[in-house]
Amino acid sequence: MDYNSLLNTYSSSLWKKIGVQKRAGVALPLFSVYSKNSIGTGEIPDLKKVIDWCRVTGMSVIQLLPLNELGSDNAPYNAISTFGIEPMYISIKKLRNADLKPFRKEIRALKKNFPAGGSKVNYNIRTEKLLLLKKIFSASVITGLADFETFKKNNFHWLKYYCLFKIISGMNSGKNWSEWDLKYRYIASYTAEKILKDNENEINFYIWVQWQLYEQLISVKKYAKRKKVFIMGDIPFLVSRNSADVWAYKNYFKLQLSSGAPPDMYFSKGQRWGMPPYNWDNISADNYSYFREKIKYAENFFDMYRIDHFVGLFRIWTIDLRTPEESGGMDGKFDPEDERYWEGQGRNILRTMINSSEMLPCAEDLGTVPYCSDKVLKESGVTGINVQRWEKDPDDDFNFISPADYRINSVATVSTHDSSSLPAWWENEAGTVDEISFRQICEKFISSPDKYSEIKDKLFDKELSGNGRLYWKEEVTDKAKLLHILGLDYETGREFLEMYISSFNEKKKFLNYIGMEGDSEHNVSVHFIRSSLEKISSSSSVFSIQLLMEYLYLDPGLLEKFRGWEYRINFPGTVKSDNWSVIFPVSLEELIEFGINGEIREINMKYGRI
Repeated sequence: MDYNSLLNTYSSSLWKKIGVQKRAGVALPLFSVYSKNSIGTGEIPDLKKVIDWCRVTGMSVIQLLPLNELGSDNAPYNAISTFGIEPMYISIKKLRNADLKPFRKEIRALKKNFPAGGSKVNYNIRTEKLLLLKKIFSASVITGLADFETFKKNNFHWLKYYCLFKIISGMNSGKNWSEWDLKYRYIASYTAEKILKDNENEINFYIWVQWQLYEQLISVKKYAKRKKVFIMGDIPFLVSRNSADVWAYKNYFKLQLSSGAPPDMYFSKGQRWGMPPYNWDNISADNYSYFREKIKYAENFFDMYRIDHFVGLFRIWTIDLRTPEESGGMDGKFDPEDERYWEGQGRNILRTMINSSEMLPCAEDLGTVPYCSDKVLKESGVTGINVQRWEKDPDDDFNFISPADYRINSVATVSTHDSSSLPAWWENEAGTVDEISFRQICEKFISSPDKYSEIKDKLFDKELSGNGRLYWKEEVTDKAKLLHILGLDYETGREFLEMYISSFNEKKKFLNYIGMEGDSEHNVSVHFIRSSLEKISSSSSVFSIQLLMEYLYLDPGLLEKFRGWEYRINFPGTVKSDNWSVIFPVSLEELIEFGINGEIREINMKYGRI
């Protein structure tokens, strides 16, 4: 496969820096990994061990979930700053220019109270770690510290508003900025300067913490470069409504709206995220300075970056804040509404991003994708994403697309942080339809609840249905049988037919796709996992990047214990305590010595990704 065509695109200079060749990589949230040195959760220096593991397994890309400072919901895509890094990721033992001897006892106590590992992240570590950091800062001398002063000077354009937001939020007991007094909601320059002057020590503490995080991330990037591993950061497309960014740059956001996603086959009510959409007219009038600056800052830490919700660059689904919450994203519209503006808007924003740094962008082009998206990606030389379970050909009875037909400019992956894992998909979703979506379609034709139950029982297998998914009965052998049970003709039953064709016999089609024809449809084995990983690795995609857990399923013990429906990073469109809290069941020290490493390396070597 010739990938040199990427050198004839708008991002050719960025490809020359990375190197145009097939690569394998791993994706992970930092909070999901840990080492013997970690306190509470994964810490930035732990990434050096991930880099070492990549060298062992033949990988050359590490894709991270966002490291931005978290808000109250702990969601990394709903950060309180597009610049600030989450303080819980700091390694106290690796602090620069700090005497830790007086704090050894407290550090040991913190590690004892918040041991690394376990099943779920204990986010109380954030508060406790900051309390200890404040003590260490108070005992440290920053006067005349050249690197600190340089960092402060070079980044004060965002540190100023970040620190002000933190200070005023503290003065208001953590209330959202929209609930602050008017003089703080719409702050005058003299009021801001007074707060900065009156709270100089606390301001310096917040800057000191961000400087320490900066230095630790810089160290990781240098280590990765020596080991010839690239780090792909993730820059959230949006930012929390209650963030320093929205508070400071209100004119860059449409505060009367919430962003989200329209209804689809996976989310029958659509999604309502809460973050305000951008006001692109105002941002472009400022020559995209806000976007250019945050990308430039991220370049300090990363070689590549993932453009979250790439399709939102063209248009984004918006919901008026006055719309009842229970309607989700159903009652929304695209902004801009006129499709004629989508391609031009998306191209202009993407080119601005490409021109803003030497990092290679990679786009997350999932969801309801506009036609112009793929065109702009190809001409720009930016990768999209091909998710194995969703790559089907509607013109070929929804059979799975051959990996040879995946886009060259793409990241091929088995699953994403927003989806179920491969075993959970196979055992709970493959061959099923969403029950809420099915009911909603039925309500257009069936008024009686009893009639609905009767039809559902005729179409779906009770034993194999669960978790809001309905599994087709084998006897619903064709479209004619489906329409007969529904009592509808072809035209009125079109929505049911689309649902049926895309999901019926999905398991048999997938087994055929991975070369396991005739195997048991309901058995997830290590052989099944390896066959799926080999298939995705064999794709034409320039990058094959898998979540760490998908590789770990090659171990039979881990596959048996962690294959459940609930074991995933995030359930999109929900606020759950389990979201963003999963910890992988192997320490980084164990990972480097893990028995499956040779098998992973063998796959990467077999398909030319080393």
